[in-house]
Amino acid sequence: MGGIEIAAALLGVINVLLVVRRSVWNYPFGIAMVSLYFFVFWEAKLYSDALLQIFFFLIQIYGWWAWVHADRVDHGVAVGWLGNRARTGWLVGTAVAIIGWGTGMARFTDAVAPFADATVAGMSVSAQILQSLRKVESWVLWVSVDILAIGLFAWRGLNVTAALYGLFLILAAIGLIEWRRKARA
Repeated sequence: MGGIEIAAALLGVINVLLVVRRSVWNYPFGIAMVSLYFFVFWEAKLYSDALLQIFFFLIQIYGWWAWVHADRVDHGVAVGWLGNRARTGWLVGTAVAIIGWGTGMARFTDAVAPFADATVAGMSVSAQILQSLRKVESWVLWVSVDILAIGLFAWRGLNVTAALYGLFLILAAIGLIEWRRKARA
């Protein structure tokens, strides 16, 4: 998987750099990245992350459409915050999804880390949806995902991907700072 993993990682870097800049052109790179990562994660028996790539593929298409139709501010899409009630709902929903998915993976597959993988997957789903909706909170989730994913992927020998998530962690922190600044403007 070395070449496919490296290609997916490079596409991921371009994708996230463009997301930080609030550029709609992040989506073609994201679609290509998740298409390749499906195979990388399946081979590593990280089934939740493999299946997550199918979701990401679909949400990338939706996000592309949503961002094309979004308001523009300073050469990028406008971003904002969730209300307190919505934020609580997203947290509870994400936790329930993680527990349910992890339990299913533990019970019905030979997944090597069903709950850790489900946590990365569940938080990633919420983060990606919130990012498609242009919510600042998406970056808080991405920071958490990146921290967990680095360890999980390194443990499974996906060193290029673990390094990529290290870079994603830095970019997520920058994205959080930038989007917070733009949401206040």
